[in-house]
Amino acid sequence: MNGVQDGTAPPRIRVLIVDDQPLVRRGLSLILSPDPAFEVVGEAEDGARAVALAHELNPDVVVMDVRMPVLDGVGATEELAATLPGCRVLALSTFDLDEYVVGALRAGAYGFLPKDSSPEDLSAAIRTVHAGEAVVAPRLLTRLIAAYVRAPRDARPVPAARGGQVGRSELTAREVEVWRLMATGLDNTGISRDLGISLSTVKNYITSIFDKLAVRDRAQAVIAAYETGLVTAGVTAEDPSGGDGSAG
Repeated sequence: MNGVQDGTAPPRIRVLIVDDQPLVRRGLSLILSPDPAFEVVGEAEDGARAVALAHELNPDVVVMDVRMPVLDGVGATEELAATLPGCRVLALSTFDLDEYVVGALRAGAYGFLPKDSSPEDLSAAIRTVHAGEAVVAPRLLTRLIAAYVRAPRDARPVPAARGGQVGRSELTAREVEVWRLMATGLDNTGISRDLGISLSTVKNYITSIFDKLAVRDRAQAVIAAYETGLVTAGVTAEDPSGGDGSAG
């Protein structure tokens, strides 16, 4: 039985705090420690130390600054994603728009939070990441990625509708459409409304898209949309159905 059913408290979320500024580390610890839902198991001053401590302490969530000496948060996230996949990273950034944040999301972070977020937002984000869900508002995510990710000159064409492939398998025309709307900033409700399909159908399409693109979450799927040229900053790629490619 779980903690609610048998009257015992659920296991606390084990958190490792990583930032090169001692005052920031201490402040984050002071925010989280009084909450019985969390256990701050350690603090690290750079990415290399974070990786070492994560292997030693096995935290559930690493709250990771992205700009640090020795090994930055992007490199540390990439290493943790490869060696401790059950350890989930929540990236922190001083800026809303930061190329390091995109790098961290690409490397495997489950989301990001600006450093000026409220303590309540921090707690909620850690809980969400621990549950295996992404912490990035769709429109902020697309604005961020549009600013810092550019399709390569030899970007592959939009898949399926033109006979190409992305990831492990071919996407259907409708899956490409859902992927494109996702990449232009629509959440599941917006996609459902735009296409006139149910939320459960949208979720099914997105699950299939993640599998075929070999990505883990929405953030990585949106990055892939920019990198393949499906969408570009401010302009979507040609709609495979023959439309003008607008988000509707």
